[in-house]
Amino acid sequence: MTDQAASFSVAPPSRADAMKGRAWPFEEARKLLARIGDKTPAKGYVLFETGYGPSGLPHIGTFGEVARTTMVRKAFELLSDVPTKLFAFSDDMDGLRKVPDNIPNGEMLARNIGMPLTAVPDPFGKFDSFGAHNNAMLRDFLDRFGFEYEFKSSTQMYKSGAFDATLLAVLKNYHAIQAIMLPTLREERRQTYSPFMPVCTKTGRVLQVPTVETKPDAGTIVYRDEDGTLVETPVTGGRCKLQWKIDWAMRWTALSVDYEMSGKDLIDSVKHSSKVTRAIGGKPPEGFTYELFLDENGEKISKSRGNGLTIEQWLTYGPPESLSLFMYQQPKAAKRLHFDVIPRHVDDYLSFVERYPAQNVQQRLDNPVFHIHGGNPPAPEANGLPFSMLLNLVGVANSLEKDVLWGFITRYAPKASPAANPMLDRLVGHAIAYFRDYVEPSRRFRVPTGIEAAALRDLDDCLSKLPADASAEDIQNEVYAVGKRHAFPELKAWFQAMYETMFGASQGPRMGSFIALYGIAPTRALIARVLGGGMAKA
Repeated sequence: MTDQAASFSVAPPSRADAMKGRAWPFEEARKLLARIGDKTPAKGYVLFETGYGPSGLPHIGTFGEVARTTMVRKAFELLSDVPTKLFAFSDDMDGLRKVPDNIPNGEMLARNIGMPLTAVPDPFGKFDSFGAHNNAMLRDFLDRFGFEYEFKSSTQMYKSGAFDATLLAVLKNYHAIQAIMLPTLREERRQTYSPFMPVCTKTGRVLQVPTVETKPDAGTIVYRDEDGTLVETPVTGGRCKLQWKIDWAMRWTALSVDYEMSGKDLIDSVKHSSKVTRAIGGKPPEGFTYELFLDENGEKISKSRGNGLTIEQWLTYGPPESLSLFMYQQPKAAKRLHFDVIPRHVDDYLSFVERYPAQNVQQRLDNPVFHIHGGNPPAPEANGLPFSMLLNLVGVANSLEKDVLWGFITRYAPKASPAANPMLDRLVGHAIAYFRDYVEPSRRFRVPTGIEAAALRDLDDCLSKLPADASAEDIQNEVYAVGKRHAFPELKAWFQAMYETMFGASQGPRMGSFIALYGIAPTRALIARVLGGGMAKA
């Protein structure tokens, strides 16, 4: 799913090894294998599906569903030779329900409430419709991540007749479906609810109107139009759209979907759609319920509200591999999706890549990078540096220029270069952006206390006696020794004092490694500035 570097050269795991994999994608893959009995379905492949409602711009949760589904698909392909496909399905025939908060030309959109999304003019003026615009954005970011998928448009599928046979099955089982759905609705909604939403021949809007009569033999329904007149229309050929829970069941049946994930907020919807699927002769897919992403205020992210991080924001401040790691880890736990989670996931990703070559087969199968890279993770780069270290380097070097920062890096690791270390080079760029936009505005330096100032003077004296090329380990030993010589309640307080007075933050890097990177002489100059109060005044 990414293009970081050449894959680590290792024989792929055997099927027997993969069957023992403990990671959640393997658990899901085994459920799917049991479903099909390791036999090729009649359609010729196992079908994975992800759904997208293009009423707003694609958001990071949409990416997460495709990424996680792909991880299960790749795990399944290790367990079975049965071919697979992934359909990314866009419900673009749905009527526009409301004007999204983060979209221009809201007045124009408001005039098109109720119109199919593929019939609403594009507020950005780039595509034939609002639905086409959002579909293009969906496909663009899926393509950027290298996902293997087939795009399916609800509008095209309805109008082409691909759903006609299943739509007629819905019509035939109209009363059984009503018996499933009506008890789930408020009394007022029950009076007008119908599985079918006809497309008005006069206005083009998707209508929420009651069905007065069903005619299964003719393949039509009679509905009461908004002006009170009775209208008879076929349910096929794109003349009717289904309510979304019925639409979901119809799609599962028509396409014979084998696997689809959904969020915790759709648990009841999955249950009801599964009942409808059985009522029309289909088999509900295997599923996986993931927890929702939360914004900085602990609220669910929404594509219409535009809260939470966007994909573009994450990719500005961290590589795509770190975003994939965020999606992989603890999918059943609610997680904050905010700027401050990016550095940790970048460093965690690098750590998992670093461990992979020395691991045995089972450990590799449990390593997140195996699933992030579809079983072919990259080799770790020599002379790599943690992202947190680069962030501090940007701050103390007082430069947002990559060339300046690479000057420090090559002094620390002479064999490193942008060409030899493409991931490190990317991280330097991400660190500059993250520091500039997120760290710098929140930095708060303070003047050291008496005991802290004494320790800093002691550290400066120790550094003055070390050679310029002293190792990170030798420097770290001196830092520890200084902390132990002074009356700090614990060593943690000494390190926090350095972070708060030198970096303006409560957390920071391993000091020995940082000083080796930044240089002993520049570090002594930084200490002098801290002792003179210059950092706190900045």
